[in-house]
Amino acid sequence: MSHLWRAKQYAKYLSKAKNRHGIHSPFVYKLLDKVIYDKTEFPEYETVTTIRKQLLKRTDSIEITDLGAGSTVNKSNKRKIADIAKNSAKGGKWGELLYRLSKHFQPEIMIELGTSLGIGGLYQSLGNPNGKLTTFEGCPNTAAVAQESFNKGKVNPAIIEGNFDNTLQAFLDSIEKLDWAFIDGNHQKEPTIRYFEQCLQKCHNDSVLLFDDIYWSKGMAEAWENIKTHERVNVTLDLFQVGIVFLRKEQPKQHFIIRY
Repeated sequence: MSHLWRAKQYAKYLSKAKNRHGIHSPFVYKLLDKVIYDKTEFPEYETVTTIRKQLLKRTDSIEITDLGAGSTVNKSNKRKIADIAKNSAKGGKWGELLYRLSKHFQPEIMIELGTSLGIGGLYQSLGNPNGKLTTFEGCPNTAAVAQESFNKGKVNPAIIEGNFDNTLQAFLDSIEKLDWAFIDGNHQKEPTIRYFEQCLQKCHNDSVLLFDDIYWSKGMAEAWENIKTHERVNVTLDLFQVGIVFLRKEQPKQHFIIRY
């Protein structure tokens, strides 16, 4: 998708986005005030930053099996680990947001679709050491680097390798509930909606679902709109880069565009 399209979407987002002072939902206001806009420099941030800096300095390459948007199944290409860390690893303010949300909600059973080099998984795991994170990655070589990152961060998410279409449902069938899902893989409309609907099978009233790159393409924007209108979805937060979904039946159905 062209940069021009994304720029137009971002301009629309900025024109509509509100901070906490423009929000009249007590639940969302508190979440913004205590979590999303929290400026605390948690020591775990430095742990992840150090690991990410190490990845950015690596000169070696790995063969990538890319199953997501813009790719042919089993298409492989060699990429430098430093380039992957620069372009794909979920760092900076977005990784820190994952940490704070995980720390705040303390989900027990967590999944992440799209491990990449493990940076997002580090933030989620360090924010909630008592949670059990299972992260899914299509490329075995990328998963191996992620495991190195987890070892350095002294966290132990379970990594499931393979195409999400073949691995997600089997995992969901093995658990009784799902408290948290971070969907950051594939980046196409139909698979994103499908993964969301699969996760809903095990979600409950207090489950939290997060979607990365909701304006990555027109298809992803359409997927986000589809998710917002689902009958089980009551509250959504649109932060442009990330969309957050709540199923809380006690909340009126509201969609918020949040400046972040």
